Amino acid sequence: MVAKTRKPNAKDQSSEKDRSQSVSGKSRRGKDGKGSAFQSKNGLFAGFVRNKLGLSPSAFARGITVLVLALIAGFLHWYHLSHLFENDRHFSHMSSLEKEMAFRTEMGLYYSYFKTIIEARSFMDGLYMIMNDRLTEYPLVINTLKRFNLYPEVVLASWYRAFTSTMDFFGFPTKMCWTINRGEGLDPVESCEGLGDPAYFYVTFVFLLNGAMMSLFFIYGTYLSGSRLGGTVTVLCFFFNHGESTRVMWTPPLRESFSYPFLVLQMLLLTYILRTRNPSKHTMMALGISNVFFMLPWQFAQFVLLTQVASLFASYILGYLSPTKMQSVLVTHMISLAVCFLLMFGNSMLLTSFYASSLVSIWGVIALRDRLVGTFKPGIFTWVMQCLAWVVSTVILKFMLSVIFGASDDAHISSLIKSKFTSYKDFDTMMYTCAAEFDFIEAETLIRYIKTMLLPVNVLIVGFIAGRTIQDIIMFLRNEKTEKSEDDETEQTQLLVRGVLVYHSLQLVAFAVLAVLIMRLKLFLTPHMCIMSCLICSRQLFGWIGEKFKLQMTVVGILSIMAVQGFANLQSQWGIIGEFSNFPQEELLEWIKDNTSPNTVFAGAMPTMASVKLSTGRAIVNHPHYEDAGLRERTKMVYAMYSRKPAEEVKRNLIKLQVDYFILEDSWCTRRSKPGCSMPEIWDVEDSQNAGKVPLCTLMSRDSRPHFSTVFHNNIYKVLRVPKTVRDMR
Repeated sequence: MVAKTRKPNAKDQSSEKDRSQSVSGKSRRGKDGKGSAFQSKNGLFAGFVRNKLGLSPSAFARGITVLVLALIAGFLHWYHLSHLFENDRHFSHMSSLEKEMAFRTEMGLYYSYFKTIIEARSFMDGLYMIMNDRLTEYPLVINTLKRFNLYPEVVLASWYRAFTSTMDFFGFPTKMCWTINRGEGLDPVESCEGLGDPAYFYVTFVFLLNGAMMSLFFIYGTYLSGSRLGGTVTVLCFFFNHGESTRVMWTPPLRESFSYPFLVLQMLLLTYILRTRNPSKHTMMALGISNVFFMLPWQFAQFVLLTQVASLFASYILGYLSPTKMQSVLVTHMISLAVCFLLMFGNSMLLTSFYASSLVSIWGVIALRDRLVGTFKPGIFTWVMQCLAWVVSTVILKFMLSVIFGASDDAHISSLIKSKFTSYKDFDTMMYTCAAEFDFIEAETLIRYIKTMLLPVNVLIVGFIAGRTIQDIIMFLRNEKTEKSEDDETEQTQLLVRGVLVYHSLQLVAFAVLAVLIMRLKLFLTPHMCIMSCLICSRQLFGWIGEKFKLQMTVVGILSIMAVQGFANLQSQWGIIGEFSNFPQEELLEWIKDNTSPNTVFAGAMPTMASVKLSTGRAIVNHPHYEDAGLRERTKMVYAMYSRKPAEEVKRNLIKLQVDYFILEDSWCTRRSKPGCSMPEIWDVEDSQNAGKVPLCTLMSRDSRPHFSTVFHNNIYKVLRVPKTVRDMR
């Protein structure tokens, strides 16, 4: 071998030389010394692995196996997502306009900026256009990169321009186009497939990113459980509960599609840090970079990181996380937040969030920890005091920062949470709570968790972890120590491992609370439940079952039970076959392009406005990104068309917004997701003095005169011209 653990003496050297000569002689009598050459190369490789990588050959082989299996899992998920998306829409056979119409609501808004950059004369021109945008909230000029977390579109647009330029330079084709006969009296359309098609390029990279996420899930499950079988359990649980775990296959451009994979990476790195006694600076830097990549694409990321910091703080209070390591993690979060603040051009929502305030307040609690412990006897009272200090200081600091920066963009979040526990409701709150995804979690979701055994397995795992944690707490209180024992190295290693399990359990509880309050957030809960499921392979938790083989057979048995409903869920997904068609909207968009000037301004329902901006390039005054306080006020003025207010008042508001055309949709006037949730009923909460009158939208659908004039209509849409003068009424 090349690497030896001790220096040989003279006798050893002599015997080693004799053995070498003997082997050499034998190999010469063999086939040209091939056996000796093979052994020599094998030894060199083993020495390289041991000396350079710090791994034994067997550990290296296991690592390669994990990477190969992770790549297979990632490929399968990428193929699964692409297959579902194609089956649902027949995307490869859609025209460019149909592909754009398929990106409804927020999706269309985000994709429009990708389209702006790739159609500009140069990348820098396109970047300037989205940073000085006058089409999204006319007549305001806004930096959409600051407002809408558009870095994914900027990166993809730069890649697209580079790719198409390179392929054009070498003369390589990038797409195939053909004419599609749509039948039913519709005109044929040209459909293109390949990375040269902008929409195809866009969704392909979204699915590749989420395929890589599944590779991370396998590595995560393997590392957390200490078993490749654990990684397999995580991946299979995700596939078996795919409809509850993600919606990227239906809504590729949404922010979570770009952001969530980096949360998985961030939590994997955090798990490694929690298990390591003294994590390196490079590891902390990697954690910070993953934080940035998670926060930049999604405005909601700060709330998720708030739950993470809270779970870590609880682990610290219980003694599973040292003050030094906790402060290192906090500093990393602070630096990441500062970087995002700069890259988002000083977006005040980041600094005025509960997440930012929580980082500062926890730092203060830890800094004052020694004084607090010196004053009070260590135990439950001290823990409660630290929790209260964190909560009170976080709330006070958050509201102080909000006043200083004059920020009110996240005020609707507080109102939304308030409405969950009280009878409070207003216009903005009901715009959220009347949507099914912002309601409480459905009982059917819990039933689906039970059928795939995901919920029972997680309850069992968390129960075991809670039991051991309670034992640790009781032992701590009896010994009356302020720290866990630092003397026994083995005990410290076990403490770090238990701390990882406690953190993941607390994080699961936090995600469960979010999901129960807002059903949409089950997209955090379900994947984390899949990660936690890998712990059924943990010998630390379930070593009492018996030897390794018995535990593996038990896990295989549980997976077999999961697979019964899991495969049924997959077959249900594979059975979704659809074909996108929205001729009324296509007719509307074509009319706008043919019959209005490029500087025309439109108002209407938020989802439709996103399509108007994307496909016609016309200016709009409201859009689906409802997180901005000013935009909420503008939308409220536009949606007065669906109230019971007088037509003259609504008309004045539209003229004030400089609107030329209002797109009226009768369905918005009549539909209701549940009692009290039609638009006129939502307005009754805000405008009680007009309650009982006929909604204005109903009157306008019958006859728009004398306040507006109808210039286009089909069975879904009606375009009303907003008159500025008497002549406009003609």
